[in-house]
Amino acid sequence: MWIYEKKLQYPVKVSTCNPMLAKYLIEQYGGADGELSAALRYLNQRYAIPDKVIGLLTDIGTEEFAHLEMIATMVYKLTKDAKPEQMEEAGLGDFYVNHDNALYYNNASGVPWTASYIQAKGDPIADLYEDIAAEEKARATYQWIIDMSDDPDLNDGLKFLREREVVHSQRFREAVEMLKEERDRQKIF
Repeated sequence: MWIYEKKLQYPVKVSTCNPMLAKYLIEQYGGADGELSAALRYLNQRYAIPDKVIGLLTDIGTEEFAHLEMIATMVYKLTKDAKPEQMEEAGLGDFYVNHDNALYYNNASGVPWTASYIQAKGDPIADLYEDIAAEEKARATYQWIIDMSDDPDLNDGLKFLREREVVHSQRFREAVEMLKEERDRQKIF
């Protein structure tokens, strides 16, 4: 079903070691509105949605996994040269003790990822509105991380991810309108 190309969707560069930025970025790795939650949400919802929208959910869900890979790369690059003291100062001491520099699915506050982060109501329009909200929350989070970052190289990748959230939201909005139009069309038998 998928072809994996051994390169990131967009190049990831980081100027300096910065565990504090890594801590913030972990939100997009394993947080409620992060990339893992989005990928799983969309790939799960496609089983209870009209055929004309399945491809959209598959495409965007798959792309979210590419974004997850970018976030993982950013976090790794921001922490790979960090000393334990720097991890502690950044609020990642507990994380470091449990995982060293390995990634683990949790949010920026250290709460582990949970399946309760993803929704599937079974109503196509309700699910797509959930997806629009998820994309807009992710866009906002990326903007707030950019606002806190002084790393122009990292910000370049974050801006790419933020803009992809905008595109995904737009595509979901188009799908809602298409399904509403179909639902509201008078059926004559």
